[in-house]
Amino acid sequence: MTDILTQRIELRINCEQVSAAVEPRTSLADFLREHQMLCGTNLGCEQGVCGACTLMVDGMPTRSCITSAVSCSGSDVQSIEGFDGDDVMNELRTAFTAEHALQCGYCTPGMLVTARDIVTRLPDADDDRVRLELSGNLCRCTGYVGIVRAIRRVLDAHRASQRAPLAATAAT
Repeated sequence: MTDILTQRIELRINCEQVSAAVEPRTSLADFLREHQMLCGTNLGCEQGVCGACTLMVDGMPTRSCITSAVSCSGSDVQSIEGFDGDDVMNELRTAFTAEHALQCGYCTPGMLVTARDIVTRLPDADDDRVRLELSGNLCRCTGYVGIVRAIRRVLDAHRASQRAPLAATAAT
């Protein structure tokens, strides 16, 4: 039921259809956390600067703290909880652990979503490009060295797996 103070929205969140009435001023981050009980998306600055709230909307990394839930009606939203079966995300989680790329963990959900975007969109990224792409995600604990190494570990593994079949074919 909607009234004058709310709007009905329909969207897909982590592959599930959701319909709800929300106030137009409700951010996507607040909608996910308070209405959908998906608390993996963290709120840091609430101004779109820190990247802690980064998630995917229609396949694009999005700052959910400055995106209204109403503007996402009809969209496909994927929060950190929606990546459990994702191979690239699982590789990144393993690499983040191996490279000590997290400490307090507050930035980690947004950092992982951004890292996944880097790996899938920029398979040839070098350290400088990875750092550039991460520039919208603030981490106050790690100094980024482990984060960059973790992302490069996954990028390098993907490159090696793509070259391996070619090398085997050339040897025969």
